[in-house]
Amino acid sequence: MADKKYIYIVQQRQEISKCKIGITSDLEQRLSTYNATTGIPKDNPFIYLFTAEVKDAHKVENDLKATFRRLREVKSHEIYFYNEDLFQEYVDYIKSHPDFIVEIPCEREDKIQIVEKFVRVSDKKSLRERDLARIAIMNLAKKAKNDEFYTRYEDIEKEVSIYDKRIWKNKVVFCNCDDPVDSKTEDERKSSAFAVFFIKNFNKLQLKKLICIHYTGGLDLFGAGAKAYIFTKDGYEEKKDYPKNFTGSFDDPLSIKILNEEADIVCTNPPFSKSADYWRLLIDSGKKFLIISNITLAIHSQWISYFKHNLIRAGHNRVDWFVDPKCQTVEAAGHWYTNLPTKKSHKKLKFVKLKEIPEKSQFFDNNGILGVSDGYIPTDYKKQFSVSARIILNGVLECGYEIADEKEYIPCKNEKKQFSRCLIRKQKEKN
Repeated sequence: MADKKYIYIVQQRQEISKCKIGITSDLEQRLSTYNATTGIPKDNPFIYLFTAEVKDAHKVENDLKATFRRLREVKSHEIYFYNEDLFQEYVDYIKSHPDFIVEIPCEREDKIQIVEKFVRVSDKKSLRERDLARIAIMNLAKKAKNDEFYTRYEDIEKEVSIYDKRIWKNKVVFCNCDDPVDSKTEDERKSSAFAVFFIKNFNKLQLKKLICIHYTGGLDLFGAGAKAYIFTKDGYEEKKDYPKNFTGSFDDPLSIKILNEEADIVCTNPPFSKSADYWRLLIDSGKKFLIISNITLAIHSQWISYFKHNLIRAGHNRVDWFVDPKCQTVEAAGHWYTNLPTKKSHKKLKFVKLKEIPEKSQFFDNNGILGVSDGYIPTDYKKQFSVSARIILNGVLECGYEIADEKEYIPCKNEKKQFSRCLIRKQKEKN
């Protein structure tokens, strides 16, 4: 009888920004080998996050490498970037592979507790402010000693091109978390990608005006000078103003005045450390927006109410790559958010009756609340049920479902905490 083959996802307890995906014929021996490696401290052992039996382990491994090639830390090793959404994508891919046989239960440690231990060792306050304790960007921001991650031109172009061009006609676009602006260059490493994009497409989009503010927070990424200024493009006229005592921050009184009195559409990538303050100011302004923010926004208590009341909707694309303060490309977990009309197809959602949802894609937690995954949505279930951020991003709230609770929900299964989720329910039919 041939030996069984397994694929696994393993991680060191305190290395929460990456994981290893490999294959073996002996799970127990492989884990023991990892932990017997010289230099592995006792308080930072390897633990299995997921294990499964497969028919052709090498094929599954190679297919996974090809599918997630951009998420590998080093091409010659099986080290992958990790956060809860990426982990779920890895698992979903393995489970949907033709050679998948069965998941092998493994004793997973409580990831929430592991993260909390890590946070206590580092700057707990700043990490909590960012609401990024469970995603890889936390580690990147910590290493860079700055939470500024700059958007690439191609990601802006990809998202904006989906929307009806008439949205932008005769509008004032305000980039209030930017580092402008050299209108003579198309290199986003020398000038803000948002500024470059809207300058380049000013006539194509038939914009009325573009306003960008340059922040003087001590970091001069583009060599634009440390003094704050306001760049304005009004038709063919371009100018820079240097108001006295102007900081260039989005919450500077002058920035708020521009937001409230001039802006029509706000388009930018706000700093992660001030995300809650930024969103509060933006929502209160009532302006249209197209913003990049944390991919798990929809499952955190600070933002759930915005989704519940349709003040924020997911845009069309996730954003996985940014430029850091050293002008190097780095991996992070972002997504576009908007209140503009979208054109999402909702093809990633599977609306079926509860009995038609595979057992592996549903569970009941210790509170008796149903949880679903893999894109499945029960059409005949009247009670509230929990979903991941990805389900919200895929547009379930635009398909007859609503948020049931404005608080972050952390389900417990077999007395162990799972990843954070959001509680939703089917909307009542109107008479």
